[in-house]
Amino acid sequence: MNPLNSPLEVGVRALVLLAESHPEPLDLSQLTVLDYVLLHSGEFDGPPSLHPDLPVREGELGMKRAVMEQALLVLIRAGLAGIVDQRQGLMYAATDRGPAFVDVLEAPYVGSLRERAEWVVHHYFPGVDTRAVTREIVNRSTARFMQADADYE
Repeated sequence: MNPLNSPLEVGVRALVLLAESHPEPLDLSQLTVLDYVLLHSGEFDGPPSLHPDLPVREGELGMKRAVMEQALLVLIRAGLAGIVDQRQGLMYAATDRGPAFVDVLEAPYVGSLRERAEWVVHHYFPGVDTRAVTREIVNRSTARFMQADADYE
């Protein structure tokens, strides 16, 4: 099993986001975008990014959604998250055990995740259109690719 971006690692990040938004649920698209912003917060005028600014980091979005679905299943099976039927569709929320579980995690990385999750959920996310953010991320990648191609010629 690859430990990087595995369902377990993504699940921890999703649980941190769900715990911060608790009791408000988030849908799969929101979690996917918020996870990206959580890791690359420096690009969005937030705290310094947790992960390096690799040239093709926007490509993460393509695989992140599928891994996020697997991660949510891990959280649901562990009783840390659940599915909530809302008017907008199916959403995910931390159970009462979810925030308590996050509270016992002591790794420095989890502390950094929690700081950024607080910023993402309470300062960045309110009023944000996740489709617009996704387009912005993808367009940023396309613009960098086009610039690199022009510089090469």
